[in-house]
Amino acid sequence: MTKVVLASLRRWIGSRGSSLPSQPDSVWKIERGVVRTVTWTEAGTPITLGYWGPGDVVGQPLSRVSPYQIECLTSVEASLVPAHLWHQVLDSIVLHGQQVEELLSILHQERIPLRLLQILGWLAQKFGRQVDQGQLIDLRLTHQEIAGVIGTTRVTVSRLLKKLEREGRIRRFRQHIVLCHH
Repeated sequence: MTKVVLASLRRWIGSRGSSLPSQPDSVWKIERGVVRTVTWTEAGTPITLGYWGPGDVVGQPLSRVSPYQIECLTSVEASLVPAHLWHQVLDSIVLHGQQVEELLSILHQERIPLRLLQILGWLAQKFGRQVDQGQLIDLRLTHQEIAGVIGTTRVTVSRLLKKLEREGRIRRFRQHIVLCHH
C-alpha cells in the first residue's frame, strides 16, 4: 500500500469570515490561520465549541453537534484528510479531544471572573506570543465572542476586562489583549 502524503491532499484557502465546507467523512487539518467551531441555540445565538490553529484538526466527524460550522477568524489554509488517512493525524485528533476537555473545564468554573481569566490564559498559551509586557493573544476577538465562549454577556466581559486592566493583569490595544506577567 502506498502512503499518501498529506501535503498532496486537497487544499482549501479562505479569508476571515468564510467557512470551511462540511465533509461528513473527512476532517480538515489547519495548516495556517485560526478557525472556530460553532453551533447555535434554538434562538440563533452562536455557541463557540473551540478555537483551532496550525496543526489542529476539525470537522463534523469529530463532533455530534448539529448544526456545526467551521468559521475562519483569520485567513486560513487547510488540507482535507479523508477517513482512510486519519491514522496520519492521530496525534492531532487526540489533541482535539484534550482541548475540548480543557475548554469544558473552563466553562464549568462557577465564578465568571475566573472563567474569563482561564480562557484568556488558554488563548495566550495556544495563540500567544511573548512581548515585553507579557503574553500577547495574537487573535482579535470581540467582547461578544469572548462572552459566547464563557457563557456570559458582552456587558459582563467588557466590565471584567476593564477591571483586569485597572488591576494591571491585562493590557489592551488594537483589539488585542496582553496577559501581563505576574
